[in-house]
Amino acid sequence: MQDLQLDQTSFERLGISYEEKAFYDILVKVRDDHGFEYADEKCVLLAKKIKELVDDKAQFADWSTRDDIKNQLNMDLTKLLYKNGYPPQWDDEVFERVLEQAENFKKYTD
Repeated sequence: MQDLQLDQTSFERLGISYEEKAFYDILVKVRDDHGFEYADEKCVLLAKKIKELVDDKAQFADWSTRDDIKNQLNMDLTKLLYKNGYPPQWDDEVFERVLEQAENFKKYTD
């Protein structure tokens, strides 16, 4: 029970919101699964930027069914990841997992 409590408040120790922690967790998991280096601090900053981007695109009520908005999110997320060097060697699976997390995040938090 104590481990669960610690996990539920771990975002506070990182200085991010609960929602940003969802993106942080996927960035760290993908990084660890694929064995590339990307500092935890950089994951925190990138998670904040991803949440901001998703929030911007999700301001439209029907964003998840509109291909134009999803395509724009896809392109903007690709640019954001590339600009931030995540992952160091481009990998479509990495991108797909981050995009899936972004779509799931907004689907289940609205």
